[in-house]
Amino acid sequence: MNEEFGNDIITVTDDDGNEFVLEHLHTLEYKDEVYMAFLPTDIDEDDPDYGLIILKVIEENGEEILGSVDDPDELQTVYEEFAKVLYDEEE
Repeated sequence: MNEEFGNDIITVTDDDGNEFVLEHLHTLEYKDEVYMAFLPTDIDEDDPDYGLIILKVIEENGEEILGSVDDPDELQTVYEEFAKVLYDEEE
């Protein structure tokens, strides 16, 4: 990713066929797994539900895809790791 030109923008489609345009903030390797943090491009920063979206890189049929983190403990732990990294980058 070339930081000189800003973050990458991707479009993901959920299981129901809804498309979301996301801005990639950071990729993190944690306990031999790869996670990516995103923000929706259409966020309203005043919305109390606005927040970080964390997806896990999963290998399926020899291809890497993005999937949800279904385990709440895993999600919380990875969120805390991203918070450390992203907060340090802001300072």
